[in-house]
Amino acid sequence: MQTGLIIEAAESYVAKQYQERPHPNLVYHNLEHTKLVVAAAQQIAAHYRLEDNELLVVLVACWFHDLGYLMGETKMHEEKGAQMAREFLNVQQIPENVQLQIAGCIMATKMPQSPQNLLEEIVCDADLFHLGTKDFKERSRLLRQEMELTLGREIPGATWNAGSLRLQESHHYFTAYCKALLQQQKEENIVKLKSKLEKQEEKAHKKEKAGKKDAPETSIATIVADNGVPSPIKEEKIKKDKDKKDKEPKPGRGVETMFRTTSTNHIRLSSMADSKAHIMISVNSIIISVILGVLFRRLEDYPNLIIPAFIFLLTGVLTIIFSVLATRPNINVGRFTKADIDSKKTNLLFFGNFHRMSLEDYTWGMTEMMKDNEYVYGSMIQDIYHLGVVLGKKYKQLRIAYNIFMFGLIISVLAFLIAALFFPVKN
Repeated sequence: MQTGLIIEAAESYVAKQYQERPHPNLVYHNLEHTKLVVAAAQQIAAHYRLEDNELLVVLVACWFHDLGYLMGETKMHEEKGAQMAREFLNVQQIPENVQLQIAGCIMATKMPQSPQNLLEEIVCDADLFHLGTKDFKERSRLLRQEMELTLGREIPGATWNAGSLRLQESHHYFTAYCKALLQQQKEENIVKLKSKLEKQEEKAHKKEKAGKKDAPETSIATIVADNGVPSPIKEEKIKKDKDKKDKEPKPGRGVETMFRTTSTNHIRLSSMADSKAHIMISVNSIIISVILGVLFRRLEDYPNLIIPAFIFLLTGVLTIIFSVLATRPNINVGRFTKADIDSKKTNLLFFGNFHRMSLEDYTWGMTEMMKDNEYVYGSMIQDIYHLGVVLGKKYKQLRIAYNIFMFGLIISVLAFLIAALFFPVKN
């Protein structure tokens, strides 16, 4: 089974369907959305290093997951997409078990999402990947436009934002990768939605207080309930929750940028130190090779050069030793316990603390850490601190190596000159 060819065939088939069945109302659930979902799935799949047959299941499911919209389906678009996928796969002579897996991944995206395995989780997370990105606002705007075209009427801004907020708060990512990558931005999107909704409510309240009547609302309110599928509910007035819990202050973008910039600078400095050490190792290895291969053979004829040659050789050896010490890695035990997580004593952002743990244990530890902002930022502080300690040690040893090389080279050259001028070999 040639995975790449089948995925390409699925892409061509889906693109052809969108081309042959233009649907002007689908400004969100269109080919562009499908391509974004496929790209997100490829990103997640690369993290989990899926095998070829698993990648086939995930990507084909993504290509077909919203194709039912083209057939005029909304509430049942997953079933229609799965059916069309099976028809395509039968033509491609794909085994029945693979077809069932693909259909299962498509059906798992039905709201509320209910994935049963990793492949279904990847497809579900890829489908709503935008909820945790900075593109959420733009994608939400297109979804609102599509729903207004479908309903044939305008959706009030407050009603739309309330539905979007409800979707964001009820949704959660399934894969540990998406939780780590997208959760922070997703929370920021929720905060922005709440802030916007509060302003809209305040504005409406002021109008009501001033005796201005708003335009009459329809008896059916529409919210985002099924990944863009309108779901009618009884008209409800959006109320403020007066008993909101006090929100803990979160570090702003400036603090996060500081962490990111500092970590990047430390990593760059570490890379520079390694490059400098490699230069010293290479240069002195060549010098030692020349001394051992050429000069030592002539020392019988030029005994006055024995001491200068020995100084030169010692300089090269010591320089290499300190250069190697500067780049020699240190590996920790690579394990942590539940008690370490509970007491916040281990830093899961450093590979040395978890490289011997199973994926399940590490995922659990990271999930627990992400629940506690204090733990997350504490780990980031630890990470930067330990990077700085390692950098300090590297540059100290590298400075010693450069000093040995510089002064040793000067002393060696002077020794050769003294030997040649004041202790010439007598013929």
